Amino acid sequence: MRSEKVVVKNETGLHLRPAGNLCKLALKYPCKVELKSENRIVNAKSVLGLLSACVKSGEEVEIVCDGDQEEEALEEIIAAIEGERI
Repeated sequence: MRSEKVVVKNETGLHLRPAGNLCKLALKYPCKVELKSENRIVNAKSVLGLLSACVKSGEEVEIVCDGDQEEEALEEIIAAIEGERI
């Protein structure tokens, strides 16, 4: 299991489009991918789960990957969030 904290830089937070992009990225990997926010742990492979976390811009979240290709998944997801592609 690998995890890393990152600050969501998207000025609108994880609304529908960025949540969908994050979900698509997470689905590329066979490992379990979760997003931990202040008060929730959600499946990052579920758009509805991500939306239910209500992540705002500037909020720190933790991405947790567990299983096959966890390291690659974590690196790509963190890079996408930091690069504001999500």
